[in-house]
Amino acid sequence: MTATHPEPAGNAEAQGRAPSSVAYDDWIVKAFVVATLLWGFVGMLVGIYIALELPFWPANLDSPYLTFGRLRPLHTNAVIFAFAGNVLFAGIYHSMQRLLKTRMFSDALSQIHFWGWQLIIVAAAITLPLGLSQGKEYAELIWPLDIAVAVIWVVFAVNFFGTIAIRKVKHLYVAIWFYMSMVLTIAMLHIVNNLALPATLTRSYPIYAGMTDALVQWWYGHNAVGFLLTTPFLGLMYYYVPKTANRPIFSYRLSIIHFWALVFLYIWTGPHHLLWSGLPDWVQTLGVVFSVMLWAPSWAGMLNGLLTLRGAWTRLRNDPMIKLWVVALTFYGMSTFEGPLMSIRDVNSLSHFTDWTVGHTHSGALGWVGMAAFASVYYIVPDIWKKKLYSRDLINLHFWLGTAGIVLYVVPLWVAGITQGLMWKDLDASGNLVHGAFMDTVRVLLPLYWLRLLGGLLYLGGLVVMIYNLVKTVRGEAAEPAAVPAPAK
Repeated sequence: MTATHPEPAGNAEAQGRAPSSVAYDDWIVKAFVVATLLWGFVGMLVGIYIALELPFWPANLDSPYLTFGRLRPLHTNAVIFAFAGNVLFAGIYHSMQRLLKTRMFSDALSQIHFWGWQLIIVAAAITLPLGLSQGKEYAELIWPLDIAVAVIWVVFAVNFFGTIAIRKVKHLYVAIWFYMSMVLTIAMLHIVNNLALPATLTRSYPIYAGMTDALVQWWYGHNAVGFLLTTPFLGLMYYYVPKTANRPIFSYRLSIIHFWALVFLYIWTGPHHLLWSGLPDWVQTLGVVFSVMLWAPSWAGMLNGLLTLRGAWTRLRNDPMIKLWVVALTFYGMSTFEGPLMSIRDVNSLSHFTDWTVGHTHSGALGWVGMAAFASVYYIVPDIWKKKLYSRDLINLHFWLGTAGIVLYVVPLWVAGITQGLMWKDLDASGNLVHGAFMDTVRVLLPLYWLRLLGGLLYLGGLVVMIYNLVKTVRGEAAEPAAVPAPAK
């Protein structure tokens, strides 16, 4: 199968060359790249700290502000909305202008978007350790910050669709469609899930009650993963994989099928988080059925990305940016197979409330989102700073540190989760736990938690290597003889 439309790696126009009269706004891209690296380091460092607290509780220093319950939402918000959010905005502002052959609709809106988003992140970093939270997964921010997020998102949306309206090309490449799904769906999810009645400046009550509140929360929670950590990153994949490999996407037709099937099916999968609960059985079944159906479009996208590299596999040996994309796509396939598997009732009865779920989450977060983010930034930085990447060897080192870190992080959690599930199901004739107290399960898992910590340290070490490499690149310091050249135009 071949593409029927020009892709980013095609002719000179598709390569992203701007007409001579167009000056792209690269300041906004640079700003979001810097924020990505800063918040990525902060978010992952907090993750390392709370990973230490699991096997070694005195690490909380007997301070309420450093307890796992306070820092865990800080970690998730930092890596999802600060790290992943900023890299998405960087990639969207970079690729969108080049695909549409026009500058962003409004420089002022771009800057309001950037500074407003960073202020929200700082406010979250202050309020969450103080215990100011709604107590909802991925939606912990208090109501004034929820309103701020909605306002800034509208600013971004106006700029986004305004740019589409003034585009210089008729065709909308598939990456733009994936971006649009994020802009529209995240707005809807955020507003509906956070409808609340304020009580004080920092406290509010949701307008929903009981199982309705739980269902709306997981309609939001799972689709925040789907439409912030999946669809827009697939948009980055459809732009940066062809650009990195200098080859057209394997099948443009398949990319369109991938898009429409994914966005239709994903929105219905949230109830699989509430299996074995008071949620009506037919709603639970609906979530399971649509989750299992996701196997088809998810793997179609993975294969479309990997098969784009046909004829370029020899570069896998020597090009670390290709390696990053291959690992990212592989983990995308693995995590999108594992998620629907865990939604099946019998499997879920073993995995629910265990570290298997945590392992699955980080398989997608570290493997798919993280590696795709790193690969995209490695392309963006030399392109907009007009400098050669400082060191090919350092990218390779980052790749191996990151890959080893993922394996040492995720595999122990898979083992821990299955161990927990089996121990909790092991009952005697009277219905009592064979292994005694709940803490018996915790003690068995301690060695696995230490391995998880080691994996996290390796992954963070890879990010530090990346930051060093990119700082050297931006400074224009002499590249090593084998340095990766700037992306071809």
